[in-house]
Amino acid sequence: MQRYFITFSYDGTAYHGWQYQPNGITVQEVLEKALSTLLRETTSVTGAGRTDAGVHARKMVAHFDTEATFDAAQLKYKLNRLLPRDVSVSGIAAVPEDLHSRFSAASRTYHYYIHQTKNPFLRQYSCPMSYELDFDRMNNAARYLLGEKDFKCFCKAGADAKTTICTVTEARWYKTVNEVSASEDGEGEWCFVITANRFLRNMVRAVVGTLIDVGRGKISLEDFKAIVDNGTRCDAGESMPGNALFLWDVKYDGQTELKSGRADEEISL
Repeated sequence: MQRYFITFSYDGTAYHGWQYQPNGITVQEVLEKALSTLLRETTSVTGAGRTDAGVHARKMVAHFDTEATFDAAQLKYKLNRLLPRDVSVSGIAAVPEDLHSRFSAASRTYHYYIHQTKNPFLRQYSCPMSYELDFDRMNNAARYLLGEKDFKCFCKAGADAKTTICTVTEARWYKTVNEVSASEDGEGEWCFVITANRFLRNMVRAVVGTLIDVGRGKISLEDFKAIVDNGTRCDAGESMPGNALFLWDVKYDGQTELKSGRADEEISL
């Protein structure tokens, strides 16, 4: 039995999230179906994380175990022919059997996009924001997220997390302009990027919602710090829409270059 990592991306618009759901199609379901068809055996995949309904992934990693032999380049090609147009495989790599796509991950990065001018080209992948926002104040608040902290205030009620402690290594807003979507009046879009060793259920969208409250002046920087230190989910801001959230990257310590299946090529994880 050989373990493989598979890296892929997806547009989450049509899916009820990554993980199997009883009442809707998921990315995990379509990927397992495609792999099982091509490998001619029931194949289960375990993802590096769990994205909610409508959330996208620029880079997701999953692992699967199989006794089948295959050429990785050919399997990648066939998967991309078989999978829906909104799911794309970028690499398949043989890995040691003790390497786990979720538990071995050193960090994950998410991006959340907002735009302040009505724009038809952003409606599926960015959140419209009509409020005036102070991004300097929001970045001051975001810096308080850095380090190892208990983020229970940003965890969805009823989540099954064994611990709510995470270590955040990056949290900041920056202005970004896309050539297609840029408005004539010079108003660009903004992106919030956050990197941590792990994330809680609904954490990123709750963080963004609370930072938006800071930017609007609804809460002060001291209020934000108090929420992080001692607050509950009821004290934090609203959960922002999922369509503007992207799982951007997943990194693994010491596993930057892994042989891609039984081919000679290498892929970067």
